[in-house]
Amino acid sequence: MAKQRSNSGRHTFFMCVLFLMATAAIVMSAIVLYRMLNEDDNKEATTTAPPASATSGAETGRSSTKPLPDSRHGAIVDCIPINLREAQLSVTEGECTRRQCVWREAANSRAPKCVFPDSVGYRFHSATPMGNTQNLKINRTGPPEVYGMTVYPEVDVTVEEYGDNALRIYFRPTGTHPFEIPEEALKINRPASPTNKLYNVEIVKSPVFGIKVIRKSTKTVVFDTSLPGLTFSKQFLQISTRLPTDNVYGFGEHNHRRYRHDMNWKTWTIFTRDMAPVDEWNLYGAHPVYMNLEREGKANMVFLKNSNAMEVTLQPSPYPAITYRTIGGVLDFYVFLGENPNHALQQYIHAIGHPVMPPYWTLGFHILRWGYESLDRMKTIHDRNVQADISFDAQWGDIDYMYKKFDFTYDRGTFKELPQFVDQVHKEGKKFVVIVDAGIGSRPDLYEGAKKNSPGYRMYEDGLEMDIYVKNSSRQPLVGKVWPEDSVFPDFTNLKNTTKYWKKWIQFFNNTERIHVDGLWIDMNEPANFVQGSVTGCPDNHLNHPPFIPQIFEGDKDGGSLYYKTLCMDGLQHWGSHYDVHSLYGHSMSMVTHNALVELNPGKRPFVMTRSSFAGTSKYAFKWLGDNGSQWRQLHWSIIGMLEFQLFGFPLIGADICGFWAQAEYEMCLRWYQLGTFYPFARNHNIYKNDGVDFARDQDPTAWNSTFTDIVRHFLMVRYKFLPYMYTQFKEAHVNGKMVLRSLMFEFPEDENTWSIDRQFLFGPSLMVSPALEEGQRKVDAYFPKGRWHDYYEGHEISSPGGKFVSLSAPLTFLPFHARGGSIIPLQNVANSTQYSRLLSMGLWCALDDTNSAVGSLYMDDGESIDSYSSGKYLELKFNLTRGELLTITVVHNGYTPPGNISITIIEFAGMISFPATLSINGVPLEARHIRHKYNIVQLIDTNLDITKNHTVQWAIY
Repeated sequence: MAKQRSNSGRHTFFMCVLFLMATAAIVMSAIVLYRMLNEDDNKEATTTAPPASATSGAETGRSSTKPLPDSRHGAIVDCIPINLREAQLSVTEGECTRRQCVWREAANSRAPKCVFPDSVGYRFHSATPMGNTQNLKINRTGPPEVYGMTVYPEVDVTVEEYGDNALRIYFRPTGTHPFEIPEEALKINRPASPTNKLYNVEIVKSPVFGIKVIRKSTKTVVFDTSLPGLTFSKQFLQISTRLPTDNVYGFGEHNHRRYRHDMNWKTWTIFTRDMAPVDEWNLYGAHPVYMNLEREGKANMVFLKNSNAMEVTLQPSPYPAITYRTIGGVLDFYVFLGENPNHALQQYIHAIGHPVMPPYWTLGFHILRWGYESLDRMKTIHDRNVQADISFDAQWGDIDYMYKKFDFTYDRGTFKELPQFVDQVHKEGKKFVVIVDAGIGSRPDLYEGAKKNSPGYRMYEDGLEMDIYVKNSSRQPLVGKVWPEDSVFPDFTNLKNTTKYWKKWIQFFNNTERIHVDGLWIDMNEPANFVQGSVTGCPDNHLNHPPFIPQIFEGDKDGGSLYYKTLCMDGLQHWGSHYDVHSLYGHSMSMVTHNALVELNPGKRPFVMTRSSFAGTSKYAFKWLGDNGSQWRQLHWSIIGMLEFQLFGFPLIGADICGFWAQAEYEMCLRWYQLGTFYPFARNHNIYKNDGVDFARDQDPTAWNSTFTDIVRHFLMVRYKFLPYMYTQFKEAHVNGKMVLRSLMFEFPEDENTWSIDRQFLFGPSLMVSPALEEGQRKVDAYFPKGRWHDYYEGHEISSPGGKFVSLSAPLTFLPFHARGGSIIPLQNVANSTQYSRLLSMGLWCALDDTNSAVGSLYMDDGESIDSYSSGKYLELKFNLTRGELLTITVVHNGYTPPGNISITIIEFAGMISFPATLSINGVPLEARHIRHKYNIVQLIDTNLDITKNHTVQWAIY
């Protein structure tokens, strides 16, 4: 959410002026946003970076389509990067010489003309090996100052082997104690000591110091810091690294136009920000991590454990490289090597922590909109979807259910009977989730109104007494403005005390307000602020106005600042100054909310959905992609965003179906529901009204006409049919660190054709989805990697011996998706919610490969216990089909008995070479009536196989 309602109050004239200025700024931002959302979808919106000139061969936001002339003889490092703290300098040869740098003419207008000479950086001084660790000292060579700050003359470097597949490279200026992310925020898990390393480490001593990480098997240098420009000062750190290839994926959170990065001198800023994802700005989360695919299909991932504002600049082949610039902390790199992308990701996920297992019901469909405005409106939309037999699992409430937007209240005027409605939702077998914002209302008149509306409510005073709010530089609670007007902000980094506070008010909402919610949606936690820093502004100091400001969105405001639409950087928190921990706010709020729910509901999985995130947040919360726009191009962008968040460790991820901002069109919304069939997290959400202006119509499954409803109902039924398979993939993510949603590159890294594909994806290893993403599109040119692929609807086979593109029919009622040959996919009959569908019979879809074989698995538990896997309270089956004649169903773990005596009643075979002549189950012959042929699929019906027992199905072919 990005808009504020104006509201007069008893303020001083000064405060009124501030408020009017803030309101004007927010309204202007909303107008700009609205105009951007209504641009032609074929146009790329402008960015904060300088646009490419006509000679660069590249549009803003798009990668070059033609090779550009390149005068480099190696990777280079910009000596005069854009600094939002100062008026943009004219990059001249004279200024370059003054900075003791080298001037070069660049054929590519995006490339820097002023670059560091090879001699600037640090030089090797000494090394002290200690077991699996090398402790190094390096000394400065080059100018002693940067941006008016002294450059540290000596730096300690530690190279530490983290098992066979990973290592840590850590830089800290000698004798200093800069901010470091504390272990209670993010503890990097160590594997066992190395026994058979995949890598060697080489120390480069001249012309400047560097560290090379070399893959043993291929001699590929996967990480190399021996580039000039290495700099350490108090508020400016810079390092550059060479890459083996330009196949780079990751870094976030941004609205990237493509999954495989545009390396043509693109700069991406990482600093959490309340901003709708309609352009290439820095957005809600901070994830300084990337994956690099090497030529042989092997992969590596690199994570920089640093939470300060930073930017990364990418430079293209033939000398691909990355330059990091951050304004605080330390340089703490972790390099992970994998034999393939999945293996590399597993190393990273193990290091930051495995994602929490979602409750089963969260895989269902979710209904929501901002602007119900009353319970009557919410009930109307909810009830019409129930009556239309739409499968959905949760009704959500946005901020309009609250009294004047105060957390943990409900409006007893407009939502008078909300407790009774929530009880009704539960009786239907569905769940109820509400939003909770980071800002706690403190304006006296509104706060008194909240206390009258909700007897016993004293959330603001309680926080004062517990001393848990973020403080300003005068050590008083920092006051900003968000939805309830004047607001203070809990310091969630004070984990112990804030968990007590948060737990108390969740209990109040549940017990006193009698709103029995099933999950919390935590929002505005970048943190967002409708005034700049605080209601009284921010002091002019080195934290609020640092000497160097990365290219953050609107970082040039107020003479160059970091606090635009957030808190003053000199705010005080338990872990450190807000300057250092800003991008950890949503992470710490996720930790506190998760921990509070675990304490309140022992043994039950908490459901926490967050907007802001950091590395490791997925141990506590799930994620959605924020306030997207109702635009055709956002369908494609949502795929990119979801794939990137899989890399960041968030398997349960999705975009608001049909878009949040602006007006959804019929065809676009229909295509979005089809795409959302295979979103890991599937929710419809949009804006309704704001400031009396209608922005968007209803877009729930019943919002248009009966044809629309019928089509959406069908695809939601398809989703629910595949939920057992989907849930099994989430178990693999939770236990083994695997992706749920996968790019084609991830599954087929040796196929160069897959490296740039981001309009198709796989759900798990077995289902490939090829959606229509353009207006009027009725065909999809889909790529099929090597193997056999089987159409879901009729079993048509596409055989691809070496990989090929195929034109697929995609009428408006159709979503092309295929099963990968060699897969066995568990399915289940459909009900209107998972509470009932989990009781129904199941089936198997067997898609045969070139050897007429297939494998698969099924994981089941009670869907809500927090320790189902670790305590062994689960059921796991393995399926194995060999030679097209024998299917074995084996129970490999039997610690859970599903309710309802569930059985497998149908088995379907796609790609069977002939019709079965004879058939037996567990050695007992079956009659011919059990065999049926439908389209290109052979079906075995009425099989009635108890899923808690082993079975064999055998047949002979005509």
